[in-house]
Amino acid sequence: MKILIAGAGKVGENLARQLAAEGYDLTLIDSNQRVLSNSVERYDVMTSHGNCASREVLLQSGIEEADLLIALTNADEVNLLSCMTAYGLNKNLHTIARIRNPEYTDQVMAMRDVFALSLTVNPELQTASEIERLLRYPGFLKRDTFAKGRMEIVELRVDPGSKLCNVPLPSLNGIVGCHVLVCTVLRDGKASTPRGDFVLREGDRIFVTAPSANLEILLKNLGIITKKVSRVLLVGGSRISYYLAKNLLKSGIAVTILDRDAARCEELADLLPKATVIQGDASSQAVLDSEGIASCDAVVTLTGLDELNMVISLYAGSVGVGQIITKLGRTESANVMGSLNLGSVVCPRELCCNTIVRYVRAMRNQTGAALTMHSIADGQGEAMEFLVDSETKHCGQPLKELKIRSGVLIAGITHGAKTEIPNGESRFQKGDSLVVVTSGDIVIYQLNDIFQNN
Repeated sequence: MKILIAGAGKVGENLARQLAAEGYDLTLIDSNQRVLSNSVERYDVMTSHGNCASREVLLQSGIEEADLLIALTNADEVNLLSCMTAYGLNKNLHTIARIRNPEYTDQVMAMRDVFALSLTVNPELQTASEIERLLRYPGFLKRDTFAKGRMEIVELRVDPGSKLCNVPLPSLNGIVGCHVLVCTVLRDGKASTPRGDFVLREGDRIFVTAPSANLEILLKNLGIITKKVSRVLLVGGSRISYYLAKNLLKSGIAVTILDRDAARCEELADLLPKATVIQGDASSQAVLDSEGIASCDAVVTLTGLDELNMVISLYAGSVGVGQIITKLGRTESANVMGSLNLGSVVCPRELCCNTIVRYVRAMRNQTGAALTMHSIADGQGEAMEFLVDSETKHCGQPLKELKIRSGVLIAGITHGAKTEIPNGESRFQKGDSLVVVTSGDIVIYQLNDIFQNN
């Protein structure tokens, strides 16, 4: 499948790395020759230098033979024009555009056919939605939902003094008082699928799957108190802050936004009259203290500097803030970050890339593609949901009889309204959905890929 990526910025580069590793025929288009040269050195891609919305540049890049154009430049208008021009040159083309300006959100959705868009992505809006969900359901570092909310994979850290310290996995269910499955463990920066003799240690980050009802029992029995959030401090007046504050205020949650730019503060105050908008330097401890950081239920760090977000989150933890969420633009230093108390970490780039990769895989497999896909364990694993259909092999057979590929785990089976953590006797039938967790470099395009010798 031939894919053109228009815009080789952070998201474009990350997407090129992931799709090149999966063997797609990629061409990167950008007006910056240096950026293109760096991409050629790192990944197996072709490049085209020029304006991404130019008819001539698109033709030189092979748009007439392409299957998909992904427009990821920094300008929404260029992305829209690029998709419209490309579709005019190739009526069989799929197009994806990144649209970030809040003023365009409703307009683009209403005029998708006019702009010839197959899919739009908004990393800031996606990130705001992810953060809002974490604030509404505190207690876990991360939670990804499957089976229409009936099953989840959640992330927990084994903190000092936790009931999980030095617990062998066979003893886990007795301690937490319900049936759960540890599908992945991140230890010393390396993800693995634990075996039955695995013993949890302090500092481990564990990814647990269970029916949603069991997770409340797990929190209660681990002594993790989940206080409803009523006051939130957003550090940084970014687009994410705007989207997030808008939704939180609708829910009756008090929001304070702290930003150093006076013009941006005035703009946010006009857009969000019910929010408290403060101009100040978030890198100053005195400013944070004067705004009552210690009395907040939650602090979300959303500045454009990863290092500043990390420092503020660490300080929030030191003064006893109950819930901390840290936005990071890059996660290359996962080993370092994993040892720090940054609370929940969200990465807009990864959320955006996951959405696009899921669409690309669905194009590759018109039937049988994943319904849902989430990156877990700092990008070292994936959790996906598949529908069991008439083409799925081994329906009705006990799982203990199946030969599953190494690094693949069936973490959940949903039969109608009933969800179960599978064991060796479990079976799946047509119409069920399966949650599958992978580790390492394994790529699953369709459900039958999980079986050996398929």
